[in-house]
Amino acid sequence: MTCRLKLNQLQSHLQGVEAFDTPKVLLEQYPTSANIAACMLHTMQTSFHDLEDRQVADLGCGCGVLSIGALMLGAHHVKGFEIDPEAGQIYMTNMAEFDMDASDFELIECDVTAMALASDEGQHVYAKAFDTVIMNPPFGTKHNKGIDMTFVQQGLAMAKTAVYSLHKTATREHILKKARDWGVKAEVLAELRYDLPATYKHHKKPSVDIQVDFIRFSFDRPRE
Repeated sequence: MTCRLKLNQLQSHLQGVEAFDTPKVLLEQYPTSANIAACMLHTMQTSFHDLEDRQVADLGCGCGVLSIGALMLGAHHVKGFEIDPEAGQIYMTNMAEFDMDASDFELIECDVTAMALASDEGQHVYAKAFDTVIMNPPFGTKHNKGIDMTFVQQGLAMAKTAVYSLHKTATREHILKKARDWGVKAEVLAELRYDLPATYKHHKKPSVDIQVDFIRFSFDRPRE
């Protein structure tokens, strides 16, 4: 399928996205590298056509690298969801720096894990409001155990077609089993190397390589 930018062009553009000034350990704030973001987004478009002309949600959008890349590849509209107001400010600054049209995106300040699951009518507030949901969720430390799967559950409630996410390769079997339990299809599209820089005081090494799975969760039915 066609794509507006080549992979290396997209990666080059995304290298200009400003990252966190003071990342918060309890929120597991780590920047998504331009390399990983470009690989994710380019695959979404070229393999599945899940970005161009689509309504996209970016859960835990942070500083906006996935949102910006999605818009560069032709997303009709991107709505970012972020709990941290400081990250939200950087998100908006990045959008302005990249000259993104204000009508093409929106930032919602909220806790994705506590987002209202039901409206007065008993339906998720954003039920099937988006074609595609994208995310690089917290991996889930001892303080946030299971948070990655909570993000995926929210995404599945919001998506008409697919949810794209990153997860530690070591948790692959657990995640694939969860997907089967939920009645959704989960495909490991790639195994990537997440170069995690020393970000917090407890980090002893300059950087650590973590193997992560790039996973597509989807429904075995046509797009609505």
